[in-house]
Amino acid sequence: MIDGKKVLFSGMQATGNLTLGNYLGALKNWVTLSDEYECFYSVVDMHSITIRQDPAELRKRARALLTLYIAAGLDPKKNCLYYQSHVSGHAELSWILNCFTYMGELNRMTQFKDKSAKHGDNINAGLFTYPVLMAADILLYQADVVPVGVDQMQHLELTRDVAERFNNIYGDVFTIPEAYIGKVGAKIMSLQDPSKKMSKSDENPNGSIYLMDDTDTIMRKCKKAVTDSEGVILYRSEQPGVKNLIDIYSACTGKSAEDTVREFDGKGYGEFKMAVGEAVAAILKPLQEEFARLEKDKAYVDSIIKENAEKASYYASKTLRKVQKKVGFPARI
Repeated sequence: MIDGKKVLFSGMQATGNLTLGNYLGALKNWVTLSDEYECFYSVVDMHSITIRQDPAELRKRARALLTLYIAAGLDPKKNCLYYQSHVSGHAELSWILNCFTYMGELNRMTQFKDKSAKHGDNINAGLFTYPVLMAADILLYQADVVPVGVDQMQHLELTRDVAERFNNIYGDVFTIPEAYIGKVGAKIMSLQDPSKKMSKSDENPNGSIYLMDDTDTIMRKCKKAVTDSEGVILYRSEQPGVKNLIDIYSACTGKSAEDTVREFDGKGYGEFKMAVGEAVAAILKPLQEEFARLEKDKAYVDSIIKENAEKASYYASKTLRKVQKKVGFPARI
């Protein structure tokens, strides 16, 4: 707890371009959480280097992501927005937690198996111990809750196991985090393959709408969206492409799926796709304009980076010093 509020931690990797799915599924909802929680939102650039990155491009994307956090409405005075790599406690705690995590536990992580299959030429130790760094991210701030998708639930369970193991040995050191159960963001699927989530790593650029796509690009991608031959706009699993477009339209307009179906009853896919594209462009335009303004205000963004790194480091060091003392490291003089 900080100032009577429970602590929430989350983060995004500084790789690829954020998609409409990232925004509607996570970022948009983050904005509403700061009234209820003390929120730490990290740009997890340390996680990014488990896969080889172009250094200049990583720096550029990390800054763009942090700027997007602010542009999306995250108040840097109410939320701690920072680079993971600017808080050395992440790496320090990760090493200690490595010594309390078993090889068998890491061997069971499905994401390691998936990523190893994709990057067979670079199966590095960082990729293997990635979940331990994630545990450090969460435990460093004594997070009470963590918003996680199904693909990260296994990592949160490992975090809980390691924290409990440490507490059983040394006493009540770590808060045991829970999965955040609240308003669920829209689950947005690929426009070209509605069986898969919209992804910033999709090899088909028409499958994802990126947050910085201009209106013409958004309209073109929506027009090319996969539907079916049924020709009716209904919200059902038998029509995954149409269902996905309804989810997008509903999330952008605030209308329910039922209201959307009624609105487009008797209308064709072409007209519906146009309306979806217009709704997406409308919701992204203010974010894009604010991002462009912030990009020009280098001094302001720099000040946020510095102030928030100091805030994150302050809370991280409180946990780290306690952990270092517990495991027997000499006190710093």
